[in-house]
Amino acid sequence: MLAAPLLGAILASCSAPDVPVFGEPVALELPAAGEVMGPRFSAGPDGHLTLSWMESHDDGALLRFASLDDGRFGEAATVVDEPRMFVNWADVPSVMHVGGEHWAAHWLRYSADLTYSYDVVLAQSFDDGRTWSDPVAAHSDGTPTEHGFVSMHRDPDGVALLWLDGRNTANETGDDALSTSMTLRSAVVGADGERLRKQLVDDSVCDCCQTDVAVAASGPVAVYRDRTAAEVRDIYVSRLVDDAWQPGVPLHDDGWVIPGCPVNGPSIVADGDRVAVAWFTAADNAPRVRLAVSNDSGLTFAPPLEIAAGSLAGYVGLASLGDGSLAVSWVERGADGNNVVNLRHVDADGVAGPVHIAGTTSQLRVFPQLGFQDGSLYVAWTDESDEARRLEAVRIPVGAAR
Repeated sequence: MLAAPLLGAILASCSAPDVPVFGEPVALELPAAGEVMGPRFSAGPDGHLTLSWMESHDDGALLRFASLDDGRFGEAATVVDEPRMFVNWADVPSVMHVGGEHWAAHWLRYSADLTYSYDVVLAQSFDDGRTWSDPVAAHSDGTPTEHGFVSMHRDPDGVALLWLDGRNTANETGDDALSTSMTLRSAVVGADGERLRKQLVDDSVCDCCQTDVAVAASGPVAVYRDRTAAEVRDIYVSRLVDDAWQPGVPLHDDGWVIPGCPVNGPSIVADGDRVAVAWFTAADNAPRVRLAVSNDSGLTFAPPLEIAAGSLAGYVGLASLGDGSLAVSWVERGADGNNVVNLRHVDADGVAGPVHIAGTTSQLRVFPQLGFQDGSLYVAWTDESDEARRLEAVRIPVGAAR
């Protein structure tokens, strides 16, 4: 992307002194039980946070959710008890408050008796989550291939979805490897379940890295990991203009050549014209977490700020703190066997503060989720104890030192 020179100079500035922006983490009680994994935050139209997760059992899995009020999670509600739910550590469902009494939920449902053959399905509620419609697939290709890594956002015509679509991977391998690549596709599902504005967004993307979408002043902005014929897998940006996603362009030329998917997608947030993206790269065998900021709704981005480097696993998270500042999270390998969920504050001028520990987890391959509400940052992740997966969540007060 083209750089904004002034902001680029700001982002190159030194780290801030050791200012206690983040308070100490306070553990939260979660209304989840049993074999639990896959937390995901979503924000309602007013910024109110909802957390969703999966609870596995012998005959399938539940998709459940709870709202956050006064620093506590309320009673859990169930969207579906799905006997054919695809339960995975990286590709997780979501539940979103669309507006009023309208809610939407997506999950992954096996389409065939093959490990990676599943569809993206969407259900909607029009009575504040008490009852849900029959699920409909976001796509109609009918191939027993992988469809997932979904990002949802509100749309005037219904609920918009962006996902990785493997319909081309069912083809026989030929001389052109990209002819059987994973693709990036989108559609809007109306209140009646009809699929609208179906689009191929990118014809070759990384197979299993998360997508993400944020709605800026000029409209939705999407980020994802692309894949070129030379196996360069850098982060790309696409903007929705006149109801169509524009061709993706590189966010930054990392030049990460890797002949396989790193399962390490980007995270994006927007506040008016200000858009920020955090991501992981290991180009030149140097693992790094980076952050880039745009002040024109994602049209151009400043050169990136390096948030962390060294013995990193990545799995980044990002939250806007409401005053132009940001919280960036990532997972780092721990020498004692426990892995650390780290946070770093970046102020509105692009100055990064000290590293703060949100918590630890026995699992390295885990995607902590970030959300901000009522002056506190919330972090949720999956952990494992006695061979059973469970959720951990903390509330971190955000101080006035911002």
